[in-house]
Amino acid sequence: MRILCLLTLCLWAGAVAAQTTDASLPKRHMVAAAHPLAAQAGREMLRRGGSAMDAAVATQMVLALVEPQSSGIGGGAVMLYFDKASGAVHAFDGRETAPAAITPDVFLDAEGKPKYFFDAVTDGRSVGVPGVVRMLARAHEKHGRLPWRDLFAPAIRLAEDGFAVTARFHESVRRDKYLARDPTARAYFYAPDGSAWPVGHKLKNPALADTLRRLAEDGADALHTGPIAADIVAAAKARGGILSLADLAGYQAQERGVLCRPYRAWRVCTMPPPTSGGIATLQILGILDSFDLAALAPGSAEAVHLISEASRLAYADRARYVADTDFIDVPISGLLDRGYLRERARRIALDWSMGRAEAGTPGTRKGEALGDGVSADLPSTSHFSVVDGDGNAVAMTTTVENRFGSRIMVRGFLLNNQLTDFSFLPEIDGRPIANRAAPGKRPRSSMSPTLVFDGDGRLYLTVGSPGGSRIITYVVQTLIAVLDWGLDMQAAIVLPRHVNRNGVTELEDGTALADIAEALRAKGQTVELRKIVSGLHGIRVTPAGLDGGADPRREGVALGD
Repeated sequence: MRILCLLTLCLWAGAVAAQTTDASLPKRHMVAAAHPLAAQAGREMLRRGGSAMDAAVATQMVLALVEPQSSGIGGGAVMLYFDKASGAVHAFDGRETAPAAITPDVFLDAEGKPKYFFDAVTDGRSVGVPGVVRMLARAHEKHGRLPWRDLFAPAIRLAEDGFAVTARFHESVRRDKYLARDPTARAYFYAPDGSAWPVGHKLKNPALADTLRRLAEDGADALHTGPIAADIVAAAKARGGILSLADLAGYQAQERGVLCRPYRAWRVCTMPPPTSGGIATLQILGILDSFDLAALAPGSAEAVHLISEASRLAYADRARYVADTDFIDVPISGLLDRGYLRERARRIALDWSMGRAEAGTPGTRKGEALGDGVSADLPSTSHFSVVDGDGNAVAMTTTVENRFGSRIMVRGFLLNNQLTDFSFLPEIDGRPIANRAAPGKRPRSSMSPTLVFDGDGRLYLTVGSPGGSRIITYVVQTLIAVLDWGLDMQAAIVLPRHVNRNGVTELEDGTALADIAEALRAKGQTVELRKIVSGLHGIRVTPAGLDGGADPRREGVALGD
């Protein structure tokens, strides 16, 4: 890992040195995604005259095959779509929903204590109603150009012909302790001797090819009704699940009001709840608007301290207030009010950490009796960004929650464990938790797909990342790197990562950030060096062309013409 991180640092140094308006940048369109085959599938649709939405569908279907540890048709997603013709940004919510039979204490043991996380993950009760296919179908109906069935062709072809197992795929399977417990998953992911298929092995998934063919012909209903739905329910129930056919049939993807706020000279747009990522991202940026970050060096102790302190404040509010707005009155306007954020910024001292931050009282929400929820929100997600030839754009973050989700495999794909994103404790000291489980409720997420526009309303940036609750800080740091420090997309993505979720300040091990650890400790920060694996994928729109970036910590690429 240290070699990889040092390589990351070298890539960063090279990328920073290469800041240019390169005349060779792609001019027409681009896809940046976590696997080359997925990016190729999206680009294939763009080359055929498809929209950014068409490319998004094709990209996701290939990711379901080649990166099943991160996302797939058994999971959920959130997406921003920029329609260049109208200038509108649309926010699509394909987050999973809880079954009708769920109760707030679903993840408590017989003594009323939270279950061990992986006991909950691999229990069928962790499976939420998948949402990604219905979300894509709804968005494609409005913004697609190519026929729906055509968008599945690359994934079907790869599933039938096979794809080469990559190092990340192999390591994810090899290291997992729970995947082989499912007989269907064991037969697919492992060789007959029980070892993970080696790097380069040609892996075929005829079951997924059949499922995708049904989706291509019959639309999203093929997943939510009929034989596939029946198999999903049966597989979850065999592991103790409570999912029903009615839950699947009744699922609806939502289009929600996008959140946009100014940051310096820019307008930053992101997702509303049930994800907390959008609010927290905008809060951190709004707090930092009071400080001159452009005067600080990337990776300096001063910059890391400021970003960490702003993050503490946003994560404190996130834990207290943010959940599914169909169930909870989230004070969005108050949390993003410029006066409130300036007041929060005044809590930051340049020379000393505030330690653990307390939630504020935004707007009229004075003294509401809510407890601070805690959920694991562990990283195993994917993000991709698309810009098409007409200037339309997608920022989509997609997930099955934990690595390989619930580890329950059905018809060639894995079911999510998204319901473990609810707070395991429904209340603390008699105060209810906003993010407690309830029938039909969407669990809180940290996904933060983001679009940035310049002062004239022109698209400038599409970006996002996987990483569980760390997603927020990954995205914020990348936005700061581009908007404040003027880095190009790749240089911003490769920057060494640091994270503070209202606790320890985590620094990416093996990078130059290790050199500032003592300076941060001198400011009262508790510091930990650790492996940090973001998966940022973004595209910057410049006069010279499309400037794409893919995180070297994973296997992604940015492909364009």
